[in-house]
Amino acid sequence: MIIAVDEKIPYWEQAFPPVGEVRLFSARKVRTADLGDAEAMVVRSVTRVDAALLEGTRIRFVGTATIGMDHLDERYLKQRGIYFTNAAGSNANAVAEHVVAALLLTARRKEWNLARKSMAVIGVGHVGSRVVHKAASLGISTVLCDPPLRESTGDRKYVFLEDVLDADILTLHVPLKKEGPYPTWHMFDEAVLGRLAPRQFLLNTSRGPVIDNRALKQILQRNAIEGAALDVWEGEPRIDYELLRMTDLGSAHIAGYSLDGKVQGTAMILEELCRFFGIACTWDTAGIFPPLARIAPAPGTSGLDAVCSVVLQAFDILVPDANLRALERLAPDVAASAFDRLRNDYPLRPEFRHFVVELDGRNEDLAAPLSGLGFQVSAAASATSPMA
Repeated sequence: MIIAVDEKIPYWEQAFPPVGEVRLFSARKVRTADLGDAEAMVVRSVTRVDAALLEGTRIRFVGTATIGMDHLDERYLKQRGIYFTNAAGSNANAVAEHVVAALLLTARRKEWNLARKSMAVIGVGHVGSRVVHKAASLGISTVLCDPPLRESTGDRKYVFLEDVLDADILTLHVPLKKEGPYPTWHMFDEAVLGRLAPRQFLLNTSRGPVIDNRALKQILQRNAIEGAALDVWEGEPRIDYELLRMTDLGSAHIAGYSLDGKVQGTAMILEELCRFFGIACTWDTAGIFPPLARIAPAPGTSGLDAVCSVVLQAFDILVPDANLRALERLAPDVAASAFDRLRNDYPLRPEFRHFVVELDGRNEDLAAPLSGLGFQVSAAASATSPMA
């Protein structure tokens, strides 16, 4: 069997050669002729998989090592009888950690008391549910917006968008959908953004077009909201750098790019490919992860400021922000290529579970929130309630 694999799929060298002959392709340059007689294809979100690519090929299996599937023409794949799957939930924790880092850094900069902030989690699936859990560890009150989940479960705690637009912080974790009863394309359009107040802050780590970027830029120009942190953009890789200048934090669609998430994404697709073709799956990922790293709160810090210092040691969110802002001075074509390189060559960070935070008698009250965020701690927790 021949497997066509995106050359940037992490650890493809270990995962796929034992089960078939690998034919590599470049994500944005792949053409039908590149697939040859391959029966399986493994992609990322930057490759559009539709009739234009697959018609006339022998492809029977398409696996995307991503949560989102908006780059797959599901209707065409079903019509052709091509099995397709994604790595649902593989990078959910990584995205939630990115949101935590963005929140804590923004709170430090703006001198917020997060315990007095309300947060709307819009989309409470794999990612959103983890954001809710981590927010509780920081003492943040959350409201949950997910009409499809309300419909499927009957649980009225999942409310509609209009019910959460008053929250101080709004964080978006929805798939990109243009059709159906709950479309999310331009969910935050000029009308919705116009209802927000100067005290409100917006985060988007889902898909760029969930927010009308042109309308958001106008809102930020007027200081009509307190700010925004964006990991995703309309028109990627040709993003609006004028909008980037107005954001508090920006990054090149890398919120889910952790070592754990990437390994898990590749492993999930490999397992499903093996199941589909009836092949034994023997890849052992245990040796990939680094040994535990030991860190401690910055001297002189306490409370959420100390938690922030720990989080930034594990994941310095200012680095991807600075890397993206550096592209603005480049010519548009060069900047677009550089945006892709930021994603393709992003150094995969270990998630918080790979860090042990050393606490002493002065800061044992941090054990509960740090554990809630996913860190290991070296001191027994004396506090069981979230941080204030």
